[in-house]
Amino acid sequence: MDPLIIQEESSTSSHFTYEVFLSFRGEDTRKTFTGHLYSKLRDVGVKTFIDDEELRKGDVISRELEKAIEESRISIIVFSRNYASSSWCLNELVKILECKEKLKQMVLPIFYDVDPSEVRRQTGLFGEAFAKHKERPFGAQRVEKWRAALTEAANLSGWDLQNVADGHESKFIEKIIQQVLQEVNQTPLDVAWHPVGVDSHVKDIELLLQNECEDRVHMIGIHGVGGIGKTTLAKAIYNQMFRLFDSSCFLSDVRSEAEEFGLVKLQEKLLQQVLKNKDIKVGSVAQGIYLIKERLESKKVLIVLDDVDHRNQLESLTRERSWFGSGSLIITTTRDKRLLCRFGEKERYEAKLLNDNEAMVLFCWHAFDSHFSPEDYVNLARDIIRYSGRLPLALVTLGSHLQGSSIEEWGYEFEKLKSIPHCDIQKILKISFDGLDDGTRSVFLDIACAFHGFDEHEVTETLNACGFHAESAIATLVQKHLLQRSWNHLLVMHDLVRDMGREIVRMESPRDPGKRSRLFIPQEVRDVLQGNKGSKKVEVLKVDRREFKGENLSTKAFKKMKNLRVLIMDELHINGDFELLSKELRWLSWKRCPLKCIPSNFPAENLVVLDMRESDILEFQLNLQCCTSLKKLDLSCCKQLRSTPNFNGSRSLETLLLGGCSSLTEIHPSIENLFSLIILCMPYCKKLRDLPSSICQLKSLEDLDIDGCLSIKTLPDNLGDLKSLRSLQASYTGIKQLPRSVEMLRNLKTLRVEGRKLKVERSISERGFHRVQYSLPTFVSDLILTYYYLSEADIPRNIGSLSSLEYLDLSGNSFHCLPFDFSKLRLLKRLWLVDCENLQTLPSISNLENLRVLRIKYCQKLVKITKLDNLPSIRLIQIIECSSLQNPFNEGFFSAPALSFLSGENSDYDDIKIYLECDEIPEWCRNQVTASYMRLTMPTHINDEYNFLGMVLWFVTDCFDEPFGIPTFLISIAGRKTLISPFSRPDDGHREVSCVYYIPYIHKAFDGEMIKGGERIEVWSEYITAKKIGIHLLYLDQHGKVISLPGDVD
Repeated sequence: MDPLIIQEESSTSSHFTYEVFLSFRGEDTRKTFTGHLYSKLRDVGVKTFIDDEELRKGDVISRELEKAIEESRISIIVFSRNYASSSWCLNELVKILECKEKLKQMVLPIFYDVDPSEVRRQTGLFGEAFAKHKERPFGAQRVEKWRAALTEAANLSGWDLQNVADGHESKFIEKIIQQVLQEVNQTPLDVAWHPVGVDSHVKDIELLLQNECEDRVHMIGIHGVGGIGKTTLAKAIYNQMFRLFDSSCFLSDVRSEAEEFGLVKLQEKLLQQVLKNKDIKVGSVAQGIYLIKERLESKKVLIVLDDVDHRNQLESLTRERSWFGSGSLIITTTRDKRLLCRFGEKERYEAKLLNDNEAMVLFCWHAFDSHFSPEDYVNLARDIIRYSGRLPLALVTLGSHLQGSSIEEWGYEFEKLKSIPHCDIQKILKISFDGLDDGTRSVFLDIACAFHGFDEHEVTETLNACGFHAESAIATLVQKHLLQRSWNHLLVMHDLVRDMGREIVRMESPRDPGKRSRLFIPQEVRDVLQGNKGSKKVEVLKVDRREFKGENLSTKAFKKMKNLRVLIMDELHINGDFELLSKELRWLSWKRCPLKCIPSNFPAENLVVLDMRESDILEFQLNLQCCTSLKKLDLSCCKQLRSTPNFNGSRSLETLLLGGCSSLTEIHPSIENLFSLIILCMPYCKKLRDLPSSICQLKSLEDLDIDGCLSIKTLPDNLGDLKSLRSLQASYTGIKQLPRSVEMLRNLKTLRVEGRKLKVERSISERGFHRVQYSLPTFVSDLILTYYYLSEADIPRNIGSLSSLEYLDLSGNSFHCLPFDFSKLRLLKRLWLVDCENLQTLPSISNLENLRVLRIKYCQKLVKITKLDNLPSIRLIQIIECSSLQNPFNEGFFSAPALSFLSGENSDYDDIKIYLECDEIPEWCRNQVTASYMRLTMPTHINDEYNFLGMVLWFVTDCFDEPFGIPTFLISIAGRKTLISPFSRPDDGHREVSCVYYIPYIHKAFDGEMIKGGERIEVWSEYITAKKIGIHLLYLDQHGKVISLPGDVD
């Protein structure tokens, strides 16, 4: 069995062999009290371990007894008069308390004919016993362990014979039996047949709880898409923790229970389970709320509400923390993140998809009853896992469905899945869709069928124009995990969620596609268009050009589609009367349109987006005065387009894209009338001679891109009038200088002006900026001034004062030193200095607390970096082809990042990488070998005295071993093998290079475990030769100082 599965299954299922373990002094109570207790436990069906006298030989308890303790849910300790005189009993007690701590077992002390204070303080007979122990060769440390164990056990809640049932043993035993039955009847839940990947999520939840105050009521909300494993995770957490509470309750399927039986029944069930009283009845929701508050406010309870879908369920069951006793934990699972708005940020946990390895293991268990796939099924298994998107529901469903089928049957089923989702998966995912209002459903279906992967702003504007409240709908879909926003503002769906939406549309008319609201399946679209089978029900149409292959299509094919709102097509040849197209069109995407001009009767009055990229248009003759709703016009890469349209009347236009229009020579001066224009993007319009000064009237313009416009020699003098401009990109143009008015661009954040690398030496005036002293806008965050061969005098005079600067690239310039210091650039994250051939010294970059990336390459004259330390956020440093520079790294360099990992400031980083042209490992690196493999044993005295922070790994290498492998460095810690990082070879790979990694204690290599003294570390490389290896171990001493300690190199 795979080790991963062993771990997952053992930690999320019941692992107890016995319900009770009895610990007692045999000569005191075996034939009396303990014997009677054991008989009664057995009579009521409680599986109890009681040892055989034959097992009690010597002073050390046997492995068989240790195993019995570990596998018992409850340990009952019968403290009697002579209990402490037995070293066996005392060792057993220590083991029991260890299991209580590590395995969360319950311990129930019974004080039989002995005062609890004697046990707690070791007085009376217990004191006499310890006096004798001192005379025996047990050792002071073991005796102290026994004392501590007795004190801890006596402080636990237990039973004292003299204070219960007036000393009557039979009644005393009955009371104990009642409590034991109450505990053992709290059975764990069945988590899953194969709970792969669950343990890591349980650890995440435990981390959330670790930072919370123990006395407060904790709430955790687990949210995520249907089928991702929220219920499985909640069950695993419940099993892990329910014994730590006075009482517990797991309410399954709250959504359907509330729908079928009502909230009152749910309140009854919660009270009955928590109070263990099936007779409790609730007359109304208000009465149920009162009873929950009244009866549970002093109880430490664990309550799980699974699959909540409405706020009233939370309001009636767990609304206020004050309803429950201190230390209680309330867990809620839901598909709708909005229901968790009252939870703190650290109380909300989004369930994650499985990783690739976990997805394969889970699928294989259900498909093959094994954790791996037979060789001939591997490729198909990977295809199906890719199709499933690593969603556990899909993996389990499809694996079980395909189990026992031939490889041919697998192939048929997989092809079927591509067009029709599995009904069980569809049923679960569709629950979220069914809970939406009509408008939000329409938005969901539009995105699933047409706008998956499209820009959120453009889709929102279009759908608003269709009469939907798109912002609200999209927000709802995101909160319900039916939709996601990517980092670059695209709308994306999990593939199975998208397929669920498409299947809903298919079922609108399974046999007649022309009567569906949205058409997108290529073959069906072809049949509808060629057969003129469309209808007024069609609102969205997506055409795949591969189905038509240059065929002509008549506009009559669209005649019946009177309600068509969205038309997306590519390279489609259409002829006829364009007036037949729907006047309801809001979005038209016609890439590679073969028309030379757009017909005058084209129905564009309601268009919001017009995308004509890569078309053959010579002139854009469409009257934009009629396009009052048009927000985006994309004419990118229309290589034959000579001039822009007349923009008069286009007051709504926000985005104008003209990039790659290589024949474009002029911009119509009416562009000044685009009062709403935000984005003007026209890179690589090589024949465009100038920008009209009227462009500076665009008061809303935020982004201007003229990269690659080689014929543009100047920018308008009044450029500073663009008060809203945030980004100016003017690289690879003919521009020699920026106008002085650039200083007036107060909102400018990004200024990118890159020259071209020139192989032939030229004069400064030919190859760079004309020398003009100017200042840059104060709030620039990204500044790229490269390959203009600027000298110190050419550098803008206020760079050192740009306190908002985050990215600075001055590559390809001619300065000998930088005429500013970095002390005020506190926000700087990236610094690039490449091909600065004359650079000799670099001012101190220490204390740049946000610097993440430093690249210094091909600076052959650089001899000194004044100071390079105290960079707590650094992630990547490259210092390559700087042959005059000595190794700038000292031992103290790693102290700041090490401490930042410890404080959590660097928690989003996995490691730190440094690439350095250097063939020696510095002497301060305490452990090093001249070899391609290194084995090191950690110092043995570290556990109590020092906190391990991490390690520096230093490799000196010069070439690849194999041309087809990915060069990597690997580390094994206590037998756990982990890839450190793929190696990024410098541009010329023949020189010796040092690859340095800082591996913090939170790195995946440590698998969440703190490395211990005496553990072994192994380091080696694959597909690349490591000539030397060094390991430098960092610790935090008792005074908070970072120090290094040597290990033992084998």
